[in-house]
Amino acid sequence: MEVPGELSIDMADTINTDQPDDGLSQSFSQGQESSEEPIFGSANDSPFSSHSRLRSVDESPRGSRPGTANQNTRELGNGSGASHKPGAPTDWYIEGPGRRVGYDDLTAIDWIFEYTKERQRIRHLNANNPGLLGTFRQLLDASQVWMVLVMTGLAVGLLAGCIDITSRWLADIKVGYCKSGVEGGKFYLNRSFCCWGYDDPANCKHWISWHDAFKISSKAGAFVAEYMVFIMYSILFATCAAVLVTSYATHAKHSGIPEIKTILGGFVIKKFMGLWTLMIKSVGLCLSVASARKREVLSAAAAAGISVAFGSPIGGVLFSLEQLSYYFPDKTMWQSFVCAMAAAISLRAVNPFRTGNIVLYQVTDSQRWHPIEILLFILLGIFGGLYGGLFIKLNMQISKWRKSRNFSFPVLEVLFVALLTGLINFPNSFMKAQLSDLLQALFAECSKTPADEFGLCKGNSDLTGVFWALVFAGTLGFLLASITFGLDIPAGVILPSLAIGALYGRALGTVVSVWQKSHPKSILFSDCEPGAPCVTPGTYAIVGAAAALGGATRMTVSIVVIMFELTGALTHVIPIMIAVMLSKWCGDIFGKRGIYESWIHLNEYPFLDQKDDTPPPDVPVSQVMTSINDLTVITAVGHTVESLRNLLSSTSYRGFPVVSDMANPTLLGYISRNELSYALNVSSSRHSGSLSPETQTFFSHQPFADPAETLDLRPWMDQTPITMNIHTNLLIVLNMFQRLGLRYVLIVNRGRLEGFLTKKDIWYILNESSKADPTSGIGGGILRADGSGEARGLLSRADNPMLVSPVDDGNML
Repeated sequence: MEVPGELSIDMADTINTDQPDDGLSQSFSQGQESSEEPIFGSANDSPFSSHSRLRSVDESPRGSRPGTANQNTRELGNGSGASHKPGAPTDWYIEGPGRRVGYDDLTAIDWIFEYTKERQRIRHLNANNPGLLGTFRQLLDASQVWMVLVMTGLAVGLLAGCIDITSRWLADIKVGYCKSGVEGGKFYLNRSFCCWGYDDPANCKHWISWHDAFKISSKAGAFVAEYMVFIMYSILFATCAAVLVTSYATHAKHSGIPEIKTILGGFVIKKFMGLWTLMIKSVGLCLSVASARKREVLSAAAAAGISVAFGSPIGGVLFSLEQLSYYFPDKTMWQSFVCAMAAAISLRAVNPFRTGNIVLYQVTDSQRWHPIEILLFILLGIFGGLYGGLFIKLNMQISKWRKSRNFSFPVLEVLFVALLTGLINFPNSFMKAQLSDLLQALFAECSKTPADEFGLCKGNSDLTGVFWALVFAGTLGFLLASITFGLDIPAGVILPSLAIGALYGRALGTVVSVWQKSHPKSILFSDCEPGAPCVTPGTYAIVGAAAALGGATRMTVSIVVIMFELTGALTHVIPIMIAVMLSKWCGDIFGKRGIYESWIHLNEYPFLDQKDDTPPPDVPVSQVMTSINDLTVITAVGHTVESLRNLLSSTSYRGFPVVSDMANPTLLGYISRNELSYALNVSSSRHSGSLSPETQTFFSHQPFADPAETLDLRPWMDQTPITMNIHTNLLIVLNMFQRLGLRYVLIVNRGRLEGFLTKKDIWYILNESSKADPTSGIGGGILRADGSGEARGLLSRADNPMLVSPVDDGNML
């Protein structure tokens, strides 16, 4: 005999078979004789007697509609329309996965339910559509996601082209404008388009600098005028971006990658995916630069975004796989590839730079490297790890200080930082330039640079000043990026890290180049061809950029592929691999978290990283769960509509376990707050005037229930929740949450409910155990030193203020 709520069914029928098989997909519960006393009818009529359970009640996963209950009993919803005779066996997947309403904001997604629902939808589609028409409907259904992916990719490419064009015009307007005239000049053209056809932009007659516009002839006056205009526009653009973010879309700030990563991990942040966020983030990026299927589509769209940002479709797919996606099967990888390809084609059609390249700093590096340079590439890798570790530490300290100060004027803060940045950047040509222009110059070979705007290709006697200018610019960039990343503006960390690494890499390459030219017959460069360039500083810039980005993000494979697609130089893959590998190793000395994981941790998003090897406390789950004594549970019978509404109004919990009775709390299932509230409201609206507050409700099969006086809430209850034995080690529970994407686990002992554990509980335990004494029992819900007692879990965090998160109401699943 089986216990309600703990079906001994194969979990493969409940969990999508596309999920990784980690050996945990088994029945985790143990059966027990039930002593439930039926309210309606005799004990022999109990649906839980003998082996008639599946015959008398359709126990579909996730609370599907009862199959053989009295059809006159008041039920909500229409089911699948499948008919069967009372008492006949019911195929559980005919009915569908059950009733659910939309997720609340800042709640976890029930992936098991979502994948089960999708599998059953496809099974129902295949079963009910035979023949040629059925095949056509199946093809149409399968093509829907592909049409969405292609349209998403095309839209991303088009949007990226518009952002590129707009941001370059806004960046150039800070130093001058294009004069309209009969020779083709237009005010809306940026400098490169305005001076198209000129080998040296200094000879361009259409481009008017601000000191010429103000008719200032003296050098000092021209410098001051351009300085003031540059600062004015910098402040204006940054302030506009901050105002848009704070007023219309607060989720549009920062890079958005930590939020995307959290969403793909199974957490709902509704406004982040809204239209306002897209619009404000697109506009704000221009201003800042110048200063279940949904899960698959989001992964693919993220790959498309990286594809157009770096001109690297394959790198975008790998970026989504390595950095963003919590769950990335082969199907999602293929969909991401198609979406990234469509985005690249769309951006190539827009051709925002009129060069055929989809990113401005895409270069072709044909020079080979020499064995002695491996030592220098290793040095760049170590630098990248040091940069990443120090950048994350400094940025986190500044962000924590900013939060602790509770500064309520974010726009004023942005204005001040923009003023400081403008004052520092203008005198330095490397800091003054737009990042894409700077990267293009740093990556390029001197032999392929007709106009040396930054003086990187001077003679040996002049390169000493260039070296120190590069180092100084890299140091300033490091400090300013640490301060800027975290302000209320749309801005990321990828391009700044690339630029900082490229500055230091170019500085090292400049030193090596000068050394080689001064000692051309040195044994270290004996394999150099006479009369041909031996050392290419641009190669060092590329390797340094990859190392810095790897140190900041802890990515590896995707960075190598992105840099390869940017340069097209297969010979440089090995130096990049060496530098990226060492940058990750050195960065991990400072901490395992990259910049995005650090921000997820700072914002306290409930993201359980599968790559996180932080050991949990070696205790049974009973020591960290919320005990049944601290839970608010619902009994199968004995409640009325009024009592349930009072329960909802008097508590703020996200859901309620359902038990047979309080004397013998055999677990029957779990119903979330959303489903219970919606079911009561829908029932009242459908039975206006006939559903009194005294109407009896029930959550178990009652064959003799009076349909005029009862309300069946089983369709809205999760009748097969994931359960774990009370003696299970916490490490096993952690693996279940990480691998299966669970929202919660109910803890039982031989069928009796003992406690409750949620995803957010696990998150707090891991983070507190990493900084608290494992026997302290403080913060993380860990066994106390004397071995007694237990810390309260999520549903009772009011007793433990250390576990209160600023992003939830204290009851988040």
